[in-house]
Amino acid sequence: MVLYSSKEGEHVEWIQGDVRDFEALKTAAQGCAKLLYMAMGNHDGTTNPTAQFDVNVTGLYLALQAAHVAGITHAALTSSMSVYEQLGQRFFWDEDTQPDAHHHYGLTKRLGEEVAHAAWRQWGISVNALRLCLPVTAESWQALAADGRQDIHTEASDVARAILAALENSFGGFQSFMISGDWQHKRMKMSKAKAMLGWEPQMRDNKQP
Repeated sequence: MVLYSSKEGEHVEWIQGDVRDFEALKTAAQGCAKLLYMAMGNHDGTTNPTAQFDVNVTGLYLALQAAHVAGITHAALTSSMSVYEQLGQRFFWDEDTQPDAHHHYGLTKRLGEEVAHAAWRQWGISVNALRLCLPVTAESWQALAADGRQDIHTEASDVARAILAALENSFGGFQSFMISGDWQHKRMKMSKAKAMLGWEPQMRDNKQP
C-alpha cells in the first residue's frame, strides 16, 4: 500500500508486509490518498486455493477496511477476465455479462469483486475493478504479434495506463472494466473503459493501418 500521486518524481514509500495482517495494513495506510490493490500471493498462487482465498478475498477485505480507517475513499483493484469461464471461446458484449468462473482462481477474483461492492455499501469506498487479460511484457507482446498470436494478451504499458486511469477517476460505487489488448474487439467490447476511463489499447500489430 503506497501513497499515490500523479505528480512526476513523487516519493513512494515501500513497506513490506502481509495482506492478512490487519494491524500492518492500518499502519501502512496512514497518510495514503488512494488504494491500489494488486497483490498476487506466492509463486504457486494460481495452483494453491488457500493462497488465492488469502490474497483475493481475505487480504482485499482487510486492505479496504484499513483504507477506511485511514480515511481513504477511492481504490483501484486488479481483477481478472478469469472471472469468466471459457474466456477464449466466447464473446463478451459488456461488463454486465455475469461472471461465472468456478475454478478457484477465477472464483476468488469473483468474490473479490463482491468484497469491493461491499466496501462501497459499508464504508463508502468507491472501487474501480480492472478485469485484466493476460498481461505480458512489451517484448513478449511483440513476439506474440509477430506470430499472429497476440489475441487478447495485454501489453504492459497498456496495463499501466489502465491502472492510472482507474486510480484517477472515481465514479462512486463499484465499477468493473474489461481491459484487454484485443484492439480489434474479437473477444470483447471495451466501450465502457473508453467512455469512462478514456482508455483503449494503444499497442497494435504491424498490420494496423
